[in-house]
Amino acid sequence: MIEINAKIFHTQTIMYRWVEHDPYELLDSCQACIEHAVANFVKLGYQTNDIKGIGITNQRETTIAWDKQTGEPLYPAIVWSDGRTQQTVEQLEKTSSLGRDALRSICGLPLASYFSGVKLRWMLDHVPAVMQAKENHRLVFSTVDSWLIYHLTGGLDHDGILVTDVTNASRTMLMDIHSLKWSEEAIKFFGFEGIQLPKIMPSSCIYGHLYKGVLSGTAIAGCLGDQQAALVGQKCFQKGTAKNTYGTGCFMLFNLGTSAVMSNNGLLTTIAYQLGADQPVIYALEGSVAVGGSSIQWLRDNLGLVADHHELNQLAQSVEDTGGVYFVTAFSGLLAPYWQVGARGTICGLTQYTTRAHIARAALEAACYQTKAVLDCMNNDSGTSLVALKVDGGLSNSDVCMQIQANLLNGVKVMRPKMRETTALGSAIAAGLALGVWKDVDDLANVNIKDESVFTSQISPETTQKLYQGWKKAVSRSLNWVECQD
Repeated sequence: MIEINAKIFHTQTIMYRWVEHDPYELLDSCQACIEHAVANFVKLGYQTNDIKGIGITNQRETTIAWDKQTGEPLYPAIVWSDGRTQQTVEQLEKTSSLGRDALRSICGLPLASYFSGVKLRWMLDHVPAVMQAKENHRLVFSTVDSWLIYHLTGGLDHDGILVTDVTNASRTMLMDIHSLKWSEEAIKFFGFEGIQLPKIMPSSCIYGHLYKGVLSGTAIAGCLGDQQAALVGQKCFQKGTAKNTYGTGCFMLFNLGTSAVMSNNGLLTTIAYQLGADQPVIYALEGSVAVGGSSIQWLRDNLGLVADHHELNQLAQSVEDTGGVYFVTAFSGLLAPYWQVGARGTICGLTQYTTRAHIARAALEAACYQTKAVLDCMNNDSGTSLVALKVDGGLSNSDVCMQIQANLLNGVKVMRPKMRETTALGSAIAAGLALGVWKDVDDLANVNIKDESVFTSQISPETTQKLYQGWKKAVSRSLNWVECQD
């Protein structure tokens, strides 16, 4: 993913991080990826016509506003992690007696800077070209999947297809997750009347065909938001199964089956997948941790504490524990289950004996503690106690981190596949099901199971509880550090 603009803007009390992409660079990188992947595929002795179809997976909440008459973007894509919309959220909260839960019963989501609808509202309020396009009935709103599929299937000049799938649509705050249709109430709430929205499709179906390039004529047959794609790639098809992706942030999804459950513990209710038009929609609870692997980048770039993630792992493994140090990585607030935009990064428990090894280990523990907090909420909301957590993402490569996670989830196995590109695998599975490569999910039983690693707790439940109480005390120190105000 190409981050072309990341800026920090200050007010008197709070900082907002702007993160943007060039939509055309996203498209160009996707097309280049196809060409290079096929070239490597052929070098391995295969033929291009062996490829039956492709699947797409994308960052879910990244938002693009574009002109339907020209097909051109009206502003850079605002990325999911961008924080500029916090004041927009506060203004929207005031328009409903339910505050941040104004649309939760419809879309399963609270009002938060995280989601696409809020980002588009900001564009309408601050970008004249976007508002002008709306007034002229030329404004198209989409997430990245729609932008890519539209252009890959021909774009403006060759009848490109404007579609999205249920998982991406469920992150906009505009879709009714019960009817799987765009909600007129939500559209009116945001003031989006007259904006063109993509057609909502299942996650596994034929969306269209590539218009040009080495795979011209090949079907696009799968589409899922990245975290839902990882859930499918981890084959969490049974109710009560869950996965956690340790990437820049951490994203845990818990399969709820065919019934949506509204969380009482600050989690999100979202669409997990719909693997075919004749298949039921599956729901999930989700908990998102804003800072996961990005804390390693912070220790490297901002503090110069480590050279890379290998050194961090070596440091973390060189000590038995953190020596009482807790690192709450709330650089731009805390997401689930806290939802505290005013929280800030906090390191507690420092003594004269603290070394950089203790801080390195505390950085890994931070992602694991927040994962435990999310999982506890999922168990409470669902009424089901998880027995195994499937893991993937960059931080899951660390054995010491996964062992810490197993220790903190006392009694829950942490299961890591050898091939951990499960997001890509999930989109491929969706495409394969649509194209008949597999008949159903039961045919996937032997996919990606060889040489799986399993981590189990090596400490007592009493020790886990004592450590977790210290974490909760550290979190309390980080809350309400800044106040959001105009």
